[in-house]
Amino acid sequence: MTEDLINRRTFVGTGAAAMLFGAVASASSAAAADDKTRRIRVAIIGCGSVSNVYLPQLSRCPHVELVSACDIIPQRAKEQSERYKIPNQYTHIDQLLAGVPFDLMVNLTDMQEHERLNLQAVNAGKNVWSEKPMANSLEAGEKLLTAAKMKGVKVWGAPAMVMSPQFAFIAKTVQSGALGRVAAAHADYGHTGPEWSVFFYEKGGGSLPDLAVYNLTTLTGVLGPAKSVVAMTSIVTPTRTIGGKKEIKVIAEDNAMVLLDHGNGVISHIQSGFNYFNPHGHDGGKEQRHTVNIVGTKGYIGLVGYDWDPQGVDLSTEDEPAFKRHATDQANFEWAMGASLAAESLATGKDLLITPEHALHVLEIIQAARESQDSGHRVQLRSKFQWPVIS
Repeated sequence: MTEDLINRRTFVGTGAAAMLFGAVASASSAAAADDKTRRIRVAIIGCGSVSNVYLPQLSRCPHVELVSACDIIPQRAKEQSERYKIPNQYTHIDQLLAGVPFDLMVNLTDMQEHERLNLQAVNAGKNVWSEKPMANSLEAGEKLLTAAKMKGVKVWGAPAMVMSPQFAFIAKTVQSGALGRVAAAHADYGHTGPEWSVFFYEKGGGSLPDLAVYNLTTLTGVLGPAKSVVAMTSIVTPTRTIGGKKEIKVIAEDNAMVLLDHGNGVISHIQSGFNYFNPHGHDGGKEQRHTVNIVGTKGYIGLVGYDWDPQGVDLSTEDEPAFKRHATDQANFEWAMGASLAAESLATGKDLLITPEHALHVLEIIQAARESQDSGHRVQLRSKFQWPVIS
């Protein structure tokens, strides 16, 4: 991490942060407070804007005890520690790992740093929840999982799309055969690009790991692992002004089109970019169009809003062609809920639908998309994950 990569704005507000575990807390918070074995000691590394969404949830989770905050900018760790009553602060991962003991590290740093920090934490015997991506390549991700198995710890990677009621409804509807024989799917997510930090545009950044990762997780989760990838990527805006004054050269793609072959004739298309005008800006709650859709021989299903902030699901079938809206519940999902669920899993032994193998498959797709652009060829994939996600 470098000190010019510190002013990240939150994509969505924090108003929904208190929703997570609301129903669970009333039934289990007292028991969790009495039984210390059910409280997971959590350390946060990276106290920028994304922590403003994670920390409210973690602080309310009955399975979490926030023990440490770490950031290269001491003031940021201090401010979050005061706000959420976190007793220990550090400015380097070495200090964090050598300091007060903890069970789960929540990595909210710049995406290029995840791989190094996650591996260091795993080698120190810590469980890890990582913002996306958990590594910078499939090979490095596999090395991370191998190390985790050897150390007897767990690693999870964002995003948490598969936990939403809307994902569940879409997956079950597709599996039920209501759409007939599925043929194709499309998803898109984009805006005019972050203006607050350079890492989005450096090597290892780009619209694929920052934005397309959500749609890739959703569509592979519904349709199954991809077998091959064909893609085109480009840089539409070659220079950017960061923080209102610093001009940088764009290295990573800011425009991407990815085709996936899921087998059995099913093809999906995902587009993402940092050059997309959106009248709603980053406010996902105002997005009412279908940003994810799947079509078959007997039906069409469309996700209303973004998969990271879903508003509902519209379904049209041969038997009922008029659109009917389903899964409008928004009280049980928030895009940053994964770390709290990881803590719950560690405390209770409950398995998560979120798996590191799924995250690594999406990472391989991103890697293959860039390879396809460079070579002009279709790229075969080798990674897989347990599917269907919801049976």
